[in-house]
Amino acid sequence: MIALPDFPWDTLAEAAATATAHPGGVVDLSVGTPVDPVAPTIRDALASVSEIPGYPQTHGTPALRAAAIDALRRRHGVTGLEPDAVLPTIGSKELVAWLPKLLGLGAGDTVVIPELSYPTYEVGALLAGASVLRADSLVALGPMRPAMIWLNSPSNPTGRVLGPEHLRKVVDWARERDVLVVSDECYLALGWTGEPVSILHPSVNDGRMDGLLAVHSLSKTASLASYRAGFVTGDPAVVARLLEVRKHAGMIVPRPVQEAMKVALGDDEVLRAQRERYARRRLVLQKALLDNGFQIDHSEAGLYLWATRGEDAWQTVAWLAGRGILVAPGTFYGPRGGKHVRVALTATDERVEAAAERLG
Repeated sequence: MIALPDFPWDTLAEAAATATAHPGGVVDLSVGTPVDPVAPTIRDALASVSEIPGYPQTHGTPALRAAAIDALRRRHGVTGLEPDAVLPTIGSKELVAWLPKLLGLGAGDTVVIPELSYPTYEVGALLAGASVLRADSLVALGPMRPAMIWLNSPSNPTGRVLGPEHLRKVVDWARERDVLVVSDECYLALGWTGEPVSILHPSVNDGRMDGLLAVHSLSKTASLASYRAGFVTGDPAVVARLLEVRKHAGMIVPRPVQEAMKVALGDDEVLRAQRERYARRRLVLQKALLDNGFQIDHSEAGLYLWATRGEDAWQTVAWLAGRGILVAPGTFYGPRGGKHVRVALTATDERVEAAAERLG
């Protein structure tokens, strides 16, 4: 058996029980799970192919791959992608968890992850038998040559945005050493006070996709978490390797989900409406936290506020739980998160207003 860390959210049981006991009910801001309804057009698309009995294509339908390329061009200025270099995934988490293994990494290989990061980056390296190094700068890597570098901008949990200059330095450094760079861009469309840029943007990579992958999800921008809808794109050669392995392993996005993804990627109004909901909730929570003794760091984009009261994160979790508000301690994301909590924007307007009242 591979030794994995405890699943972080299981350790929130005591705080969850306290928050749930609040007379007004719990306001759960601990997990970034969507609460808003799926758009009718997307639901109709899901049902429209439900009669098809055969196996779906692992590579996804040509129409889905074209929709992904068009969406990245319209929304994020990404150009130069090839249709064959788009691969749908069963959400983004399964790709994050299995990517090192699917690429053949193992003992002797090192995967670099951000110092504060989504826990599954580390889990993916461990599942492959590789080593993990937490680092936010190239200087910290010294003379080593890792097998893979994870980037995440906007960051989960901090909301930090890496500018194009920073991304370009990483890309140039990695290409000189033949190191794969994988960018988790699941929050790319949720910029607030910062403007996120894709690693696949020409200003970052000179229009070349070699050595680069970008991971995308429709969970947050189209409320499709229950559909498990994501995709990876970038270097055609790397995507082709992933496709071959996934064919053998049966890692296939269901055909109705592929149809729903196509419609979601083509509908910018769905994205606009969801952004407005999150922006509204963000302002309410931000004001309530700042007005009641919290400091908010980074948080210029993404789906979370990275907040601190200058104390141990678990003390803050307990303090909020006593007011019926459940959040995640920063320690879930790395040792440097010891004095922060991650506050998700994923609650209804009513629950967000309730949290603001309780903080006051």
